[in-house]
Amino acid sequence: MNLLHRQLCSSARWTKVVQRYALPWALEEINLDRDVLEIGPGYGAATEVLQDQVQHLTCVECDSHLADSLRRKVKANVTVRNEDATAMALPVASFDSTVCFTMLHHVPSVELQNALFAQVARVLKPGGVFAGTDSRKGRFMRLFHLFDTLVLVDPETLPKRLTAAGFVNVQVDVNPYAFRFRAYKPQAA
Repeated sequence: MNLLHRQLCSSARWTKVVQRYALPWALEEINLDRDVLEIGPGYGAATEVLQDQVQHLTCVECDSHLADSLRRKVKANVTVRNEDATAMALPVASFDSTVCFTMLHHVPSVELQNALFAQVARVLKPGGVFAGTDSRKGRFMRLFHLFDTLVLVDPETLPKRLTAAGFVNVQVDVNPYAFRFRAYKPQAA
């Protein structure tokens, strides 16, 4: 992330936006259950809330500095792993749910985004939910990502991409600034 983007994402204002708007909207009517995986927690705005709502939270963060910083702030029920979510070294079917908040556009290509979706499907237990939010195209998105990674996810094509990764019952809802998604790993046959 560039300096401007880092300042925004580490700010109290951004934490408030994530905790008051993005998180409740993304998780509306969703039961996360016991073992939850958070992809790309960044500075931990959502992690602060999630760690109090679930029995165990595992965070996968590719930025080593952010992962180290997050380790110093979380409670005992949180494990922070510094690894790439497109190639996770986590066991198959080990999480009840997976979440990510406003981070998919940081994945540097559509192919790697699809690899991330496939990895999430791999590590979810049957019947598990993958839920989250991401930003939509806009002038401020371009400004905050100047000289930074920005591969926007098209909410119209996301259901097809999640289905191709192995999910069912995919739902995507949009508002003027963001979209939320929910997708489920099929129940075991």
